[in-house]
Amino acid sequence: MIRDVAGSYRRALIETVHHYSGWRPEAAVIDALKGEGAWNNDWEASYELLRRWGNGAVALPDFADLVKVFGDFYFGGDPEGDPDQWQGFIGCEPLLVSAGFFADLNQAGFLWGFVSGAEPPSVRYVLQQRLGLAKPPVLAMGDAPDKPDPTGLLQLAGQICEQRLGSRLGAAAPVVAYLGDTVADVQTVVNARQVAPEQRLISLAVAPPHLHGADQSEARHHYEQRLSQAGADRILSHTAAVITTLGNLLDA
Repeated sequence: MIRDVAGSYRRALIETVHHYSGWRPEAAVIDALKGEGAWNNDWEASYELLRRWGNGAVALPDFADLVKVFGDFYFGGDPEGDPDQWQGFIGCEPLLVSAGFFADLNQAGFLWGFVSGAEPPSVRYVLQQRLGLAKPPVLAMGDAPDKPDPTGLLQLAGQICEQRLGSRLGAAAPVVAYLGDTVADVQTVVNARQVAPEQRLISLAVAPPHLHGADQSEARHHYEQRLSQAGADRILSHTAAVITTLGNLLDA
């Protein structure tokens, strides 16, 4: 969780649904949908909200058309073009960490990478241009099946382990921890344990930024409960807490 997408991806989801239906789903509606664990892809989440809103009585849009509408809201320009020309909601993504956070991870001896459900241009823009990370280990949308399928997580963790440590995942490999802010992120780790039972995996979770306001304490509590019920090993107060949390878990 390195950026606040309430004003970008979530806003694009809301506006895409509104474009087709005239309805703008509230944050609680989106949180409830995400809490089901099956809607990590925001294109599919938009389509599903339209399906439920219409209750079978309204014709659903062509999915390819929906993807284009969503992209127009989010990027506001050619996703493969010059980011300086983008006019969409992607320009409204406050970063939740700085480049110094990754320097701190390195200093603490942690290897790191990214398994993201976002489009590759969005991921590259945030990691390379905004955070200044040079060739970070990353899997983005299209590189692996969508979460909660664990393929991408295990693939990237395996690549990092082999390239940096010269070993494979397994009982003798270091612990693999994955931090996310959705039930799908938690379930990805749970599913990975079924595929690679010999590998120690830890699920770390954090509520998304829009639930961290003082007036959102009850909603945040319920959201964090869903993360715990899905199988999260630890709930973090913020992303940067991952260093202390992992240190404590590994020392225990």
